[in-house]
Amino acid sequence: MACAAYSIRGHLKLAAGHGLASNHLCGGWKPSASCPVSRAWSGNVSSNAVQHVARHYHLTVRNSERWRSIPKASPEDGTAVAEGRMTVLVIGGGGREHALCYALTRSPSCDTVLCAPGNAGIAQSRDAVCISDLDISSSDAVISFCRKRGVGMVVVGPEGPLVAGLANDLVKAGIPTFGPSSEAAALEGSKDFMKRLCDKYNIPTAQYRTFTDPAKAKEYIKDQGAPIVVKADGLAAGKGVVVAMTLDEAFEAIDSMMVDESFGSAGSRVVIEEYLEGEEASFFALVDGENALPLESAQDHKRVGDGDTGPNTGGMGAYSPAPIVTEELKSVIMETIIIPTVKGMAAEGCKFVGVLYAGLMIEKKSGLPKLIEYNVRFGDPECQVLMMRLESDLAQVLLSACRGELGKVSLTWSPEIAMVVVMASEGYPGSYKKGTVIKNIDKAEQVSPAVKIFHAGTALDGDGNLVAVGGRVLGVTAKGKDIEEARFRAYDAVDVVDWPEGFFRRDIGWRALKQEQTANY
Repeated sequence: MACAAYSIRGHLKLAAGHGLASNHLCGGWKPSASCPVSRAWSGNVSSNAVQHVARHYHLTVRNSERWRSIPKASPEDGTAVAEGRMTVLVIGGGGREHALCYALTRSPSCDTVLCAPGNAGIAQSRDAVCISDLDISSSDAVISFCRKRGVGMVVVGPEGPLVAGLANDLVKAGIPTFGPSSEAAALEGSKDFMKRLCDKYNIPTAQYRTFTDPAKAKEYIKDQGAPIVVKADGLAAGKGVVVAMTLDEAFEAIDSMMVDESFGSAGSRVVIEEYLEGEEASFFALVDGENALPLESAQDHKRVGDGDTGPNTGGMGAYSPAPIVTEELKSVIMETIIIPTVKGMAAEGCKFVGVLYAGLMIEKKSGLPKLIEYNVRFGDPECQVLMMRLESDLAQVLLSACRGELGKVSLTWSPEIAMVVVMASEGYPGSYKKGTVIKNIDKAEQVSPAVKIFHAGTALDGDGNLVAVGGRVLGVTAKGKDIEEARFRAYDAVDVVDWPEGFFRRDIGWRALKQEQTANY
């Protein structure tokens, strides 16, 4: 199964009479979350760079055009990409990064995979060499490390370093980096930014209003009624969205975010959206600034409990492909959402290079997609199922994106279904105990050759035991010829893991299973 890239060349269609038509969105954005990097990017500002503050933002504008020309580095600085196999550094230490390391290790063009800081499970599985003492919040430290170790490409996993500008600094230093600039990362770093981009470039999304005054926010909610969605504008570790089914729940969300400051500065501005009814899906595309290459579809399970009940989490499981995303719908998503976004970002002076992760709602009434949110990195746990199915050379594909050459690339995928079941610490997404011992990981992986366990929040204690140190801890992943076989293998492996303090959902994949059963009836 193969897919090719779409080019963004062509005319942009702007929203008629939109007040932001002449306003560069990227230039005025800066993260509302605190993600320190030791040295701010100081790239040259082009003559046509916008020198004013975008509406709603108080901070200094800086040029956001990302320099994508990767120079041939001299032998002494160690950043040259060899004609043969290269060393790749993955930034991050969660389940998403473990999955990326796993796929890169299998890439024919990749010689060595390094992961900073990584985690105990990544190291034990030998999917990467973990560099636990590298300070990834320091651009200088990362650049120095890359030069000493001859790193040919850096892949930035989490959103924090991207929003903080790590990719800006690495690219400026001549190191090929997969991940957007801090300005382009505003697509995830500010929900208001994303919404205004949608307005300007006619990208279908839920109706919304943005507020900085809690009283006015509550007045708007009262006028609109429930159900309604309240979102913290900035980064909130996947927890800044409340789907309020009652007015009281919505008011409580406003108080929590804006008055009690439960998400710090990320909640000082909120976006209030209409409630959309339908089925959610995750859609991913690799982008090199001008070309967009769609990945396979996936569907996440955000709610903590079976039957999609309880609070939202970072994701309790996923499967790929998602039956709801047909080939016809994929074309609609690319043409109405992904390509207009890539064009719009380029027009705003901040070309996007990296992976666009579109959280979509396929509306029940129309059957058409609307954009719920953008992430600017691979999803977690969707990355786990995508990397299990990818058959192409990931290192070469990502390097092509860094070089602006995705137009020459096509991807090959396994036709099998992949599913991941997340095992989390009891109490997540609330408070949870750390340091609980996990046993039988090796036995669980031996249930089937089609099983792989990705580590998200594990470490070794003083006695050498594998222990849980995070909320979402393990991603038990399996492939199968159909959804039933993938589910059986995944849960068979989950049942072998000995971790009394962990929990998981028992119904991952229920929508796909229901659809398959209906089709076969």
